[in-house]
Amino acid sequence: MADDHDVREIAAALDGVVEIDSDGFDFRVAGKGFVWSYPQREAGKPRVIRTDIAVLYVGDEAEKQALVKGEPDRFFTTPGYDGWPLVMLRLDEVDRDRLAELITDAWQMRRDTTSAR
Repeated sequence: MADDHDVREIAAALDGVVEIDSDGFDFRVAGKGFVWSYPQREAGKPRVIRTDIAVLYVGDEAEKQALVKGEPDRFFTTPGYDGWPLVMLRLDEVDRDRLAELITDAWQMRRDTTSAR
């Protein structure tokens, strides 16, 4: 079972990463976010930063749908994220090794898309 401390340790160890000051965690490479705390929004209520849920960059809609449909206990999305290559991950549903794989993949994709320009 992973948690927000694992997210911080894994993300901070990657090359070129900056942590943005926030109420949760928010990591970027070359100015592009690749993993951050889920800002839960419910109608009529203030936004709540959920450090038990990570938002991960996944590259494209196909990968997003594969994760959400293939592992619905771990991954989900919300209407506010429609059209964005982002997926939410319940941290308590993954171990540290899987979390490291997901974060590293997200970092690699963001770093590569930025350096290709």
